[in-house]
Amino acid sequence: MGFVKEFKEFAMKGNVMDMAVGVIIGGAFGKIVSSLVDDVLMPAIGMLTGNVDFTGLALKIGEGEGAAVLKYGTFIQNIIDFLIIALCIFLMIKGMNKLTKKKEEEPAPEPEPSNEEKLLGEIRDLLKKDK
Repeated sequence: MGFVKEFKEFAMKGNVMDMAVGVIIGGAFGKIVSSLVDDVLMPAIGMLTGNVDFTGLALKIGEGEGAAVLKYGTFIQNIIDFLIIALCIFLMIKGMNKLTKKKEEEPAPEPEPSNEEKLLGEIRDLLKKDK
């Protein structure tokens, strides 16, 4: 019974729940970025490169049934996908860091001095004046 209790305590900690939310949001963000790459950017890149379909590029080595096919076009496509996804994540993190930096830079408002502090300040000023 100790193992089940330990696991329950571990699973109910806030960090595990935060991580689960992060994984779910990350998955959704991955779909958005994949759609951006596949449906928006790659057609534009294809137009710039003369409508070359990278995924169709391959090199056949040998003949007959035993021939090996090196699909280097798919590899190129995956590299481009990775670079675009990495760029999107970088820009998102950079934007978030900029927002949190602005929050940190805002000075905290100074609290209004209490009546006792005001009175002590006046007494200090009077004592300085008398000297």
